[in-house]
Amino acid sequence: MISHSQTHLRSQTPPLLSFSPTSSSSSSSSLTLNTNLSNLRFPQTLSLSLSHSRSPTPMSTNSKLSNGIDTLQLDLPQQSELDRIAQVANTVADAAGEVIRKYFRNKFEILDKEDQSPVTIADKEAEESMVSIILENFPSHAIYGEENGWRCKEKFSDYVWVLDPIDGTKSFITGKPVFGTLIALLYRGTPILGIIDQPVLRERWIGISGRRTILNGQEVSTRSCPKLSQAYLYTTSPHLFSGEAEEAFARVRNKVKVPLYGCDCYAYALLASGFVDLVIESGLKPYDFLSLIPVIEGAGGVITDWKGNQLHWEASPDSGVTKFNVVAAADKQVHQQAVDSLQWQ
Repeated sequence: MISHSQTHLRSQTPPLLSFSPTSSSSSSSSLTLNTNLSNLRFPQTLSLSLSHSRSPTPMSTNSKLSNGIDTLQLDLPQQSELDRIAQVANTVADAAGEVIRKYFRNKFEILDKEDQSPVTIADKEAEESMVSIILENFPSHAIYGEENGWRCKEKFSDYVWVLDPIDGTKSFITGKPVFGTLIALLYRGTPILGIIDQPVLRERWIGISGRRTILNGQEVSTRSCPKLSQAYLYTTSPHLFSGEAEEAFARVRNKVKVPLYGCDCYAYALLASGFVDLVIESGLKPYDFLSLIPVIEGAGGVITDWKGNQLHWEASPDSGVTKFNVVAAADKQVHQQAVDSLQWQ
């Protein structure tokens, strides 16, 4: 069940009715979530679009969305368990948002990590708030957070939550609301749930394997872009590419209609909602992209590495935080043209 033993979180969503934040004022009163799961009612947009019986054993699904590719090829938990997981994930995102809004555009200390990337008290507190809720509800699940790595008594778990409390810390520090909280749940190594949450704008994209991606309770989809020459391309910064990666990116940038910069994870959310056609980035870490996979694929898009291969990362206490080159596209045609232009070996 969804429990809060220490405090009652102030949720930004009507409890048990929606997986989306509302635009209500942050001064709303605190509430306690009804934890009787038998009374859960989920919006129609979150129900599985395919007909599957709710058998007591995990089920295998091989569904296809409008991108024409298989969205999943493994045994999934039964649908009632997926619904419960999604409810907890929504509460986790609410908790992170409460912390982040408290610090946004306020003064706080900024520290540098070993790789010289910045980290703030907001990053750390937001991650701790997420971890506490996950462990309350799923004590056997493992957690891999950007700030504190692996958390689990065991060295392996079927379920691993991968958390990035603030993707785009530089944007957060400079008061630009295009950062986001990223939440992924891996089941036997495959992302089955992903959330992109923008807590200041109160926008939340949720992708669940086999289901349509939703933004604040409404289904979203990518747009068709058959030609690279018509594409709107986003990347966080052209200065993040170096060497051969810089040359590869330039080959694509020179062919698109409009290159744009500076959106962090928010660019992928815009792609899922049909406003952007292509996002290309280099050197992403697992917590930067795993949550994006269910969101983009659930909206009909494609996301792979620069060779066109499926993105995959094995989470464990000994996992190295490998860097990945990522390309996300609105449809298969522009994705293939981007991969061909990258010429990545």
